[in-house]
Amino acid sequence: MKRYCLALDLVDDEKMIAEYEDYHTRVAPEIKESITGAGITVMDIYRAGNRLFMIMETTDDFSFEEKDKMDAANPKVQVWEQLMWKYQQALPFAKPGEKWVIMKQIFAL
Repeated sequence: MKRYCLALDLVDDEKMIAEYEDYHTRVAPEIKESITGAGITVMDIYRAGNRLFMIMETTDDFSFEEKDKMDAANPKVQVWEQLMWKYQQALPFAKPGEKWVIMKQIFAL
């Protein structure tokens, strides 16, 4: 098992944040299948203000590159990602086009 922690900001607007959270209460089965089908076994998203924090646990053979390829070939995922980008904004230090940024672990107990 691998664990990844990622961060992303939302547009800092209460109404849009509420809409974003509402979408995540009714994620389509095809989107969930694209997540589990890529080898992601746990995905939790937390919010503080407009900052999002995602924890992912994956199978040992999980690959972000492979997940990106699968997503690019899935029209439902593309529609979902386009919709979500309306609410999301890249972190100031993100690479061009990068949404979720992998966080560096600095402590473990």
